[in-house]
Amino acid sequence: MAEIDINQRSACTGGLHVLLPTLGSMGDVLPVVALGMALKKRGHRPTVITNELFSDTIRSAGLDFIALGTAAEARETIADPRLWHPTKGLQCIAERLIVPNIPRLYDILAHQSSPNAVVAASGLCLGARVAQEKLGVRLATIHLQPSVLRSLVDSGRYGLIPMGPRVPRAVKKALFWLFDHVFIDKHILPGLNTFRAQLGLAPVQRVFQTYLHSPQLVIGLFPEWFAPPQPDWPPNTQLAGFVLPDGGEDFEIPAEADQFLSAGPRPVIFTAGSAAATLERFFRESVEACRIGGFRALLVTTYMDQLPAVLPSDVRAFSYLPFSRVLPRCAALVHHGGIGTLAQAIKAQLPQVVVPNSHDQPDNGYRVERLGLGYRIQPGRYHARYVASRLAELMVSAEIRQRCRDFAAKIDSDAALGHACSWIEQLAQQPN
Repeated sequence: MAEIDINQRSACTGGLHVLLPTLGSMGDVLPVVALGMALKKRGHRPTVITNELFSDTIRSAGLDFIALGTAAEARETIADPRLWHPTKGLQCIAERLIVPNIPRLYDILAHQSSPNAVVAASGLCLGARVAQEKLGVRLATIHLQPSVLRSLVDSGRYGLIPMGPRVPRAVKKALFWLFDHVFIDKHILPGLNTFRAQLGLAPVQRVFQTYLHSPQLVIGLFPEWFAPPQPDWPPNTQLAGFVLPDGGEDFEIPAEADQFLSAGPRPVIFTAGSAAATLERFFRESVEACRIGGFRALLVTTYMDQLPAVLPSDVRAFSYLPFSRVLPRCAALVHHGGIGTLAQAIKAQLPQVVVPNSHDQPDNGYRVERLGLGYRIQPGRYHARYVASRLAELMVSAEIRQRCRDFAAKIDSDAALGHACSWIEQLAQQPN
C-alpha cells in the first residue's frame, strides 16, 4: 500500500466506524484499546469487540464495546491446563476461542456493517475473514507477533524447532505442512468449513498458511528490527512498531510496592502473564532462585494461589503492577515471552529472561536472545540453581545493558499508533 502522512487526519475519509475484534488475554486486548483510543482522537468511532471479561477496561477508556463470548467462558479457558501446553495449547484455543466465535463475530459484523465501517481484527478472529468474503467488509488483519507470518526464508522458531535461514526451504515447507495437518487444521477446519457451507462459501484448507491474513491489509504491531520483513510475507504487510499500553498512567503503584522498590537494591520481577493460572512450578522455582542468588524480587500474577504459601521477606507478590512505571526501577525481568511484556522490558532498558511455554512465546524469546537483550530458558530447564546463575550473569553484563539502551531508543509507541491509524484510514478509501 502507498505511504501516507501519519499525521493525516480523518478529514480525508470522514469519521469512520472502526470495528476492532480481538480474542485472547489482557495482553491481546490492551494494544487494541490503545489503537481504538488513537482512532477516536482522529475523529473516528471505534468499537472494541472481545470477551465481556474486558468490558470495564474498554469502557473506562471511553470506547464502545460489544461482547464476544462470556466472562465464564474466558475463565474456563484460563483454567484449562492445556492452555500453556507446548502441543495442546492450540487445540485449547481453537476449541474454546477460535471456533465458537466464528459465527458470533460474523453475526456482529453483519449487523454493524455500513458504508462507513471498516474492520481491523486480530488474526484469530476468523469470523472477520468470513465476513470479508461474504459481506464485502473492508478488513485489516492485526498481528501483535511475527510468529504468525510464515516464511520459507526466516520464520524464527516454532516451539523447539528452528526455522531460520540455515534450515533448507524444503524442510521448512514440510514442517509447515506437518504443523497444519497434525496440530492446527483438524481443530479449526471442521467448525470453520461447516459455517462457511451454511453461507454458501467453498471450504478452505491450511488456515495458518494464508487464510489467516486479509488480502487487503496486514498490520504488524512490532518493528522491523525485531522481525525483519520477509520476501514471502503477504505483499500487503505493513509493520507499525511496538504499541506499549498497560494502563500504567491510570494506576498508582501500590504503596507497599513503592516502598519495597525504594528500600534496597533493585529487584528482579517475575511474571507468567495475565492468563497464566496453572504455572505453580514457575513461581516455586523463581522464589528458590531468589533465595540462592540473594535477589530481592517482585512476583506478579492475577492468580495468587499459584504462589508458595510462605514467601521470603525480600520477595513480595502483587496481582497487578503498571509495568511502564515499575520496570525502570527493577534489575531484570523473568517472564513468559508475551510480546507486550517483552516490549515493555525493552522500552525500560531492562535485561530479560524469557521462559516460553507455547504459542508465539518460543519465537519471541528466540528473537530477544538473537538481539542480545537477554536469555531464554526452556521450561524443562527452569530450575532454581540454573535460573539464579543465569540471572547473575545477565545483571552484570555490560554488553547486554548497552544493547538494552540502544534498542529502547528505537521504540516510539505514538508513532506506531499513528502509522496503524493511517493505514486503516487508507483502507477505508478502498471500495467494498
